[in-house]
Amino acid sequence: MSDGHAFDPLRIISTLARHRVDYVLIGAMAARLYGFPRVTSDADITPSLDMANIERLAAALQELGARIYTEAVPDGLPFDCSAPMLIRAELWNLTSSAGRIDIAFRPAGTDGYDDLRVNAQTFEIQSVRVLVARLEDILRSKVAADRPKDRSDAMLIRAMLASARRDS
Repeated sequence: MSDGHAFDPLRIISTLARHRVDYVLIGAMAARLYGFPRVTSDADITPSLDMANIERLAAALQELGARIYTEAVPDGLPFDCSAPMLIRAELWNLTSSAGRIDIAFRPAGTDGYDDLRVNAQTFEIQSVRVLVARLEDILRSKVAADRPKDRSDAMLIRAMLASARRDS
């Protein structure tokens, strides 16, 4: 299972849905649902910290064959993909048979799932309902993260929001 695996976001969200994982889709994939132009090759999620939910998340990740992503090891590193292990870190960069999955329990500039879900919108993607962070919340996180690609994304998102305000 190399990082070269084709990114299959529908398979990722379908697997999460089948396991009834409560999460908010964040990052560039979420922003694309609002018309953001940058293509991404990973799914970023913020799951609920409810322990039963983390158990369901672990089961979904096991089904997807999740491994720790590292550039040095294209197939990823094996790890104990269990609920107790997942809650030991705030951020997981994983690779799977369906591509990259990044899990951020508390994305930069946010207080995590409960914060993001308040204003999240539901999108239906090929009959799978997905809770998606509001574009303003994605912007808030990108500004707080302040990486070079986040700065670029933030400029585009600000322009999208300004255009939407002018059109309304």
